[in-house]
Amino acid sequence: MANKETVSSSASSPSSPSGVANPLIERVSGKNDTIPFEQIQPEHFLPALQHFKEVAERNVHSIVANEKPDFVGTIQALETSAEELNHVASIYYVLFSAHATEGIQKIAAEVSTFLAGFSSDITLNKDLFERVRAVHESKKGVQNPEQQRLLEETYLDFVRNGASLEGADREALREIDQKLAALAPKFSEHLLKATNHFKLHVTRKEDLAGLPDMLLEQGASTAASEGKEGWVFTLQYPDFMPFMTYAENAELRKKMYLAFRSRGMGEAAADYGQPADTDNRPVVLEILKLREERARLLGFENHACYILEKRMARSPENVQSFLDRLVEVSLPAAKKEQQELSDFAVELGYDSVQPYDIRFLAEKLKQKIHQFDSEELRPYFPLDRVMKGLFGTAEKLYGLSFQKQEGVEVYHPEVEVYSVSDGSGADVGLFYVDLFPRDTKKSGAWMTSFREQGLFRGQVRRPHIGIVCNFTRPGKDRPSLLSYDEVRTLFHEFGHALHGLLSRCTYSSLAGTNVYWDFVELPSQFMENWVRKKEGLDLFAAHYQTGEKIPADLVEKMQAAETFRAGWDFMTQLNYATLDMKFHTTPAAEIKDVEEFERKATERTNLVEDLPHTCFATGFGHIFAGGYSAGYYSYKWAEILEADAFELFEEKGLFDADSASRFRGFILEKGNTEDPSVLYRNFRGRDPDPDALLRREGLLKSA
Repeated sequence: MANKETVSSSASSPSSPSGVANPLIERVSGKNDTIPFEQIQPEHFLPALQHFKEVAERNVHSIVANEKPDFVGTIQALETSAEELNHVASIYYVLFSAHATEGIQKIAAEVSTFLAGFSSDITLNKDLFERVRAVHESKKGVQNPEQQRLLEETYLDFVRNGASLEGADREALREIDQKLAALAPKFSEHLLKATNHFKLHVTRKEDLAGLPDMLLEQGASTAASEGKEGWVFTLQYPDFMPFMTYAENAELRKKMYLAFRSRGMGEAAADYGQPADTDNRPVVLEILKLREERARLLGFENHACYILEKRMARSPENVQSFLDRLVEVSLPAAKKEQQELSDFAVELGYDSVQPYDIRFLAEKLKQKIHQFDSEELRPYFPLDRVMKGLFGTAEKLYGLSFQKQEGVEVYHPEVEVYSVSDGSGADVGLFYVDLFPRDTKKSGAWMTSFREQGLFRGQVRRPHIGIVCNFTRPGKDRPSLLSYDEVRTLFHEFGHALHGLLSRCTYSSLAGTNVYWDFVELPSQFMENWVRKKEGLDLFAAHYQTGEKIPADLVEKMQAAETFRAGWDFMTQLNYATLDMKFHTTPAAEIKDVEEFERKATERTNLVEDLPHTCFATGFGHIFAGGYSAGYYSYKWAEILEADAFELFEEKGLFDADSASRFRGFILEKGNTEDPSVLYRNFRGRDPDPDALLRREGLLKSA
């Protein structure tokens, strides 16, 4: 390939500040060409980034010097020009999210601004853009549709990042990008610190009435590890969610709720246990201001218009119409459900329903109506069996096999690595699994790429993909027993991982999950369906003590309860999506108080008045520290796609080979090599039915 030699680092690579050879620069590889995590130290990153920036600059100089630009010499060469720099950056961001030690956190702003500066150097390079534009106009050397797609995406990337700007506007854009690059990690650091800071210490057993035995055991273990008597509960999801669902002590629920909901409020929420130096409100305001300035420099009315130019939805108006349709259908159902909950609360002696009561009361009402407690499922979901079922599902659908690897270096001892192969024994990729919470890991769950599929070091290589979660840990005398929601989350992230692993593209920027953001959640939400069905559960769901398969009547109760409060659940997600769009379509100058703006923006969609000094936005990492700004609607958009896609499997069979082959071939393997609407049409033979999701959730009758 054109850049095989030019991207190679020299034999005399610089060392890290300690004088020890830098494994990132020396391109040290472990078993199976893996990342040498055990040799990498925080001080290695900045020297490695600087080194590979210089390599990339030499590569770009060679591209510009070519007076006869064509696809291979310009577009493909540019695609791989900074591959080593991007590889080091991806390693850093894996650690920043999953194992952010003090050393990793310390360099976050510097790494982010360094990379933003390099990105600006590329897209604002006039001579380079002239070469790209020349190929875009001539199409010289373009030989297939994937190359044409890369050409179009490359050209548009330059334009969308200021290549057509002149003079002061170019420098203003560069400055904005530098500032934004520093603000996202700052938001994440505040959120992580706020999450880790709060601990609920309980010393009286009677205060913990209603809590499942496993959560009590977990709390006692945490307390013991901190040298305390009694129980300690954190804001990590394996503690927080079951506590809010089952704790009968309303005052303790209130404490947990206020601490969680006020993360990122800083000193304003000091009474709720939040440290003063975690205030994300000024961070949010500055991010919104800079995003708007950036969009307007580039000729867009606002940030949402800028973002949606490269989404299936295309415009804020289309997104709003989409959300309005779903609100129209789900709001009446949600209001009815909330009235039922209020009536039930009165029966139990409540004067009113507070935000911290909702999950607890809803669980009680579900048990009354459906005679079903979701904790009944947990004994049937021991982690080792769930993992076997996860892999077994992929084997039955796509012919994949997973083999645990020993000797592969990992960034934390709890991380496991699996080699993945297909039915012929051919290498598919490597799969990293990191499942338990710790203080150095952000909350939530996500898929991550250690190395994307596509051209790298002169060859089209297979990917190294990982999933990171925060699941219930094993206890003293029991394995890790997952909740039903955790099992669904695991399958969800595995869907993302399969999108990365099964990619068959030439160019990594088009591969795997590098698709339109309102398409990326299709494979992940699609995979959750196998947990909803008895045939899927039978692959793995068995009692951890007796080995008994999950009973059919329990599954039937679970399925009957699936649509319990579906309107409320819909409105919760639509509320977040509405807030996101309001933030990114309202002029930034009109947003002076984050908490107050949130309340007004969600007056229609938020059905419960929240408590003072609580704010969802200050912890809304998806849109302020992730890739979902002006894009949170994507979850519901893609959910409609997956509901329609899964109806095919319900018609043909849960493991129908032809349907699975079509989904793999038209969706999972294609990445962004074609427009997602075309890919979906090729798979399904038609456009998606927008009512598929509403049918599944039983909401059509509410319209």
